[in-house]
Amino acid sequence: MTLRAEFQDALSALDGRTGAMRETILEWSAINSGTANLDGLGRVAAAVLPRFEAAGFDAQTIPPGEVTAIDQDGKESAIERGPVHVLSANPQANRRVLMTGHLDTVFPASSHFQEPRDRGDGTLHGPGVADMKGGICVMLEAASAFLKTPFAEKVGIDIVLNSDEETGSHASAGVLHERALAADIGLVYEPALPDGTLAGARAGSGHYTFTVHGKAAHAGREFDIGRNAILGAARLMEAIDGINGQREGTTLNLGVIEGGQATNVVPDLCIVRMNIRGRRTEDLNWADEQIRKVVEEGNAESRFGEDISVDLHGGVHRPVKEMKGGTAALFEAVRKAGGELGLGVEWKPTGGCCDGNNLAAAGLPNVDTLGVIGGKIHSDQEYAVIDSFVPRAKLSCLLLMMLASGEIAWPERVR
Repeated sequence: MTLRAEFQDALSALDGRTGAMRETILEWSAINSGTANLDGLGRVAAAVLPRFEAAGFDAQTIPPGEVTAIDQDGKESAIERGPVHVLSANPQANRRVLMTGHLDTVFPASSHFQEPRDRGDGTLHGPGVADMKGGICVMLEAASAFLKTPFAEKVGIDIVLNSDEETGSHASAGVLHERALAADIGLVYEPALPDGTLAGARAGSGHYTFTVHGKAAHAGREFDIGRNAILGAARLMEAIDGINGQREGTTLNLGVIEGGQATNVVPDLCIVRMNIRGRRTEDLNWADEQIRKVVEEGNAESRFGEDISVDLHGGVHRPVKEMKGGTAALFEAVRKAGGELGLGVEWKPTGGCCDGNNLAAAGLPNVDTLGVIGGKIHSDQEYAVIDSFVPRAKLSCLLLMMLASGEIAWPERVR
């Protein structure tokens, strides 16, 4: 099949953009924007947002939602997060596409991994070059090119750039849900896998904190009147670990334990932090129910020890994303667009999760690995493949044109 002339014109405008994209990604990567670095998040937003506004988007900044966590003293306290940035073009259009990306990275301001560079081997190396400042650049180029085409007025584009994806998007979940309800499809710019494969179905995830309360006492003089919170936590963890292995693909990882002051003091506080994953909605919901049952029954029946109690904070925050209905149809649409460009498009399920999970929970068909090709993300070896920049921008631009022109049918929302 020969591409329509209008398609070819738009795509040819992206030719020669590799160098400019390379410089943009290096510039953005050089600004530390770890999730907790609010100043850095502000500086990277100041660099990114004007580029979208120049392309024809109106920008709005929305305060983050409330987020709480259990601190090391066992107290629930608020966590400050960065704002959510929403950009919109063609608000009058009947069809709407939601593009999402995140400004934050996993690298704090104190990280040794700060300076991006071109390795000279066809890759950029630096914090966020793939995850996902490279992805935001791909989004920018694709959207800019599409808005200059004859099809632009038929499709409205809304973009959500959040500041807390790397910690679960708790503060931006409300905005993501609201925008997902108003859209027809979602395009998320997480990096593709190193071989270019897309992530398909995604596991759901939850974070839980158990605060175990005991009674402090001198380990020598009054050991018998103490109630050891660490020992109670051990009993709790054994019960929680017993949930593992009962549902295929459902895992509970007891990852962090904090407790005790000195070896001569019976500890009265212990905090346990855990992550769960599930590949089916029913399994994730089952695991959540089992966790709550362990705590409720354990407290009622003193299973954690005499006068020892457990408080539970958290729950499922990333629902399962399943490959079905409109989402499966959208993947096939991406495959078709890729075929027109000579790009093989394949996908496979993953245990990781992202904002694509949130969009799917709102019923929005979405593909969530449309960013650059890269790898070793979340490590100081993170890289992005330079030759993937323009082809990935072309893939999104062509997909939008094929949908807008009616050459590809719009997928139905997931029910």
